[in-house]
Amino acid sequence: MDEPPSREKPPACGEEEEEEEDSSSSHVVGLSLCDSAPLLWRVEDLKTVRSQGLVGALLGSLPRTPRQNGRLGRPLLLLPEEERLLTDRHAAATLPAGNQQDIGGVELHQRVEQYEEEQQRSYEEQSVLALEDRKSALLRAMTSSHTGSDSTPGTSDEALQGRLESLERSFVFPRSALAVQLSTVRAGLTYCLEDRAFLQADWPIRVQGDTRSAVRYQVFRDLRSRGFFLTSAGKFGGDFLVYPGDPLRFHAHFIAVCLSLDESICLLDVLAVARLGSNVKKTVLLCSPGTDGGVLYTSLQWSGMV
Repeated sequence: MDEPPSREKPPACGEEEEEEEDSSSSHVVGLSLCDSAPLLWRVEDLKTVRSQGLVGALLGSLPRTPRQNGRLGRPLLLLPEEERLLTDRHAAATLPAGNQQDIGGVELHQRVEQYEEEQQRSYEEQSVLALEDRKSALLRAMTSSHTGSDSTPGTSDEALQGRLESLERSFVFPRSALAVQLSTVRAGLTYCLEDRAFLQADWPIRVQGDTRSAVRYQVFRDLRSRGFFLTSAGKFGGDFLVYPGDPLRFHAHFIAVCLSLDESICLLDVLAVARLGSNVKKTVLLCSPGTDGGVLYTSLQWSGMV
C-alpha cells in the first residue's frame, strides 16, 4: 500500500462546473419530507437537480411494471448533503407535511376516476393473459396425449377440444385474482385530513450541526464544485462514490472517506478500505476539510503484501 507523504487535491474534471452556474436556475424544487427523508416527486424537479449535477436515488416502481427491479421511478431520494446544497443555494423549498398541495374535491374526484380506469384496464389485460395461459395448458395436454406411447387419440382429444371451445365462451377472470399494485401508506404522504392534522406535530429533527455532517457536507460541496458527480458509497464502506461525469455514462473512479483533520483512524480500517478499493478498481480518497476552507485529499492504493 502506497500512501503519499503529502496530501494533494485530485484533478478537476474536464467539465468544470461553477457554483454560480448551478444556482442560476430560477426553478425552485419542492422537497417533501417523509420520516425526515427528502423526496422529490415532480418530473420538473428531477430535471432541475439533475441539470445541477445532483443524482439522488430513485425509489419508486414504474406504473406499468410494479415488480420490475431493473428500472425504478419516482420519488427521488436526495442525500442529506444534496438537500443542504440546494437549500444553501435557495434552490429548494420544503413543502407542507401531508401533501405537496391542497387537493380540491374536483381534482380528487378526477384522480379517483383515473385510478378506477387504470384498474379496469389492468383487469382486462390480465383477463386476456389468464385466458391465454389456460389455452396453453390445454394445448400442452393435447400434445402430450399424442406423444404418449399407449395413448389412443379419440375421446381424450375430443374432450380436450370441447374444453378448449367452452373456455373461449365461458371463461371469466375473477376480480379477486387481480394483481394490484398497493400504494405505500406512510406518515406525510396522505390525503386524509385527520392524518394531516396529526402531522402538525414536530417532525424528527435531522441533525446537521454535528461535526460528522459538517465534514461530509464540506467534502461534498468541494467535490461537486470541481465537476464531480457523487452518490452514496455505503456498500463500499465509504461516504461517497465519486464519478468523473454522469453516473449513467461513467463508472466511479474514487471512494471518498470523510474524516476531520484531528480524527484518528485505525490502521486495520485503512488496510480494509484500501484493499476493497483495489478489488473494485477504485481509488480510495481520505478527505479532510482544512482550516482555510479547502479540503485536503490523500489517495490510497493497494500495492500488495510485503
